Amino acid sequence: MKNKKAPKAYKNTQFLKSPAARELRILAEYLEPKARLRRNKVQDTVVFFGSARTLPAAEAQQQLEALKSSGRASKEALKEAEQKLSHSRYYEDAVELARRLTRWAKERYTPHSRFIVTSGGGPGIMEAANKGAKLSGGKSIGFNISLPFEQEPNPYIDEELNFEFHYFYMRKLWLVFTAKAFVIFPGGFGTLDELMEVLTLVQTGKIKKELKIILYDNAFWDQVINIPKLAELGTISQSDLKLFKTCNSVDEMEQELITHLIKVENKSRLLR
Repeated sequence: MKNKKAPKAYKNTQFLKSPAARELRILAEYLEPKARLRRNKVQDTVVFFGSARTLPAAEAQQQLEALKSSGRASKEALKEAEQKLSHSRYYEDAVELARRLTRWAKERYTPHSRFIVTSGGGPGIMEAANKGAKLSGGKSIGFNISLPFEQEPNPYIDEELNFEFHYFYMRKLWLVFTAKAFVIFPGGFGTLDELMEVLTLVQTGKIKKELKIILYDNAFWDQVINIPKLAELGTISQSDLKLFKTCNSVDEMEQELITHLIKVENKSRLLR
């Protein structure tokens, strides 16, 4: 009696999901995005970081009004809703900045292949960035991460450019690998982690390319982190303060980014 054929190793899902195949899964999260980005002719990106909790202005306003009209909301709940409404301007500004950048990039590159707006794929500021790109009819990339509380990809990502990662470090690799600029909106632990990792990679020379790193709204960031104090205390150099810039309006960010991206574009032409 003949034995039944065993499945080939690369078709053995039980093995592929096992600890023994972890290296293959890590490699797959490098190779599959690489192939798909190449197939979609993505040359480089502008990456938006920021809080997943930031709401659109209309939704934040609706939540606040619903709490007020209920007559049963606590002071804490009302304060939280008012803060969400205040922070909703970041969502709207991210939409507008992404819309302007995408319109500019599309006019220079047909088909749209350079300086494509990219996010971590989830809600909040990530959604706002992808939404702005879509409003201008451009490509929109999302590098989503699977989390226990089910972060779902937002609806404004191109289907072909909607990526799902298990490993945070592989997701970060692709957020950084194609980036020519980072826009950092107010956020929490995740945003701080991404910001500090990018700054460290640039400071230590692990990233060789010239990157623009812009923090939006110094009133927020001055309350959260005091980077100039690190230089004053000698734990970083004064020159490290030049690794990033803070802007306080969409107009200012747009000007900074486009000036930088044109510089990147001109340099790439010289290297051809």
